[in-house]
Amino acid sequence: MAAISNIDIWKPLLIVIVLIGLVFGGFKARACLVSLLIVLLISEQVTGILKSAIGRHRPKQVQTVRLVQLQRARPEFLTLFKRPTIRYSDQSDRDRSGPSFPSGHMTNNTAIAVCLTLFYRRRGAFYWFLTAAIGYSRIYLGAHWPSDVISTLFLAMGETLLVLAALELLWRWAAEKWAPEIYARYPGLVVDPTQ
Repeated sequence: MAAISNIDIWKPLLIVIVLIGLVFGGFKARACLVSLLIVLLISEQVTGILKSAIGRHRPKQVQTVRLVQLQRARPEFLTLFKRPTIRYSDQSDRDRSGPSFPSGHMTNNTAIAVCLTLFYRRRGAFYWFLTAAIGYSRIYLGAHWPSDVISTLFLAMGETLLVLAALELLWRWAAEKWAPEIYARYPGLVVDPTQ
């Protein structure tokens, strides 16, 4: 569970996937990646503002919970091959982490799942399984309350859909004026109106 939630382990793989999408992907892959980047940048700011405004404590900050911590390794993915440390939270964990709601992990992965589902339909929808596993891992690790994860799921879905709708409107307005050849081939950024 700790490995699923640790972004540092997966960074090399994610960078390779993004580069492959940018270099070898067509318009749809590039549009998906750019849209996703914009959604993630905006949702990161909204998440930070909400965390500061709400200030909800994490489970490990208010009660004793079991913690699973990965050992450090270089490069980071080698931590998968080391035995994790399992301990119970104590007073030192009370001030170590930021607020609990909304979950940044769930916000980011829900945004990715929504974007992939809208751009790639059935194939993209498979990412929801990973999003669910990450949400469960955040609860399992004592980082979030179940209500944080579920509420963040709906918050991030709405946030992502709003940003994608704005990007779609911007594309239809700007591309028609400044890139009519591209617009003729791709009249929709997220939604293809010809289908």
